[in-house]
Amino acid sequence: MVYYWFMDKFTAIADPTRRSIIEMLADQGQLTASEIYDHFQISPQAISQHLKVLREANFVLVEKRAQQRLYSMNPDAMVEVEQWARQYREIWSRRFEALDKVLKAQKGKALTNRKEGNDGKNDD
Repeated sequence: MVYYWFMDKFTAIADPTRRSIIEMLADQGQLTASEIYDHFQISPQAISQHLKVLREANFVLVEKRAQQRLYSMNPDAMVEVEQWARQYREIWSRRFEALDKVLKAQKGKALTNRKEGNDGKNDD
């Protein structure tokens, strides 16, 4: 079940327009939908759809003031993605460290064989 939840988050940030919106909100704070629209060469309807995806994935928060909707970035959503990525970075680091040990051991064996004049071939 958790897998699908993260998949939604990663699907949401996979689109470059949505990432740009998140970056803009992180940089500028709260923005109205029209202020966001003004930064793009696509239709307001398309931006509205991107904002909907970001809201559903909990990357942006919406505050209604009179007739305006103010969008802001939800920093907690980014922390969750960062924690997920950190888990996998740690897993891969452990795997690379294990591989490094194996390679060093193999290199040591090869050097020992060369010093002893044994290139690994049998003299049968």
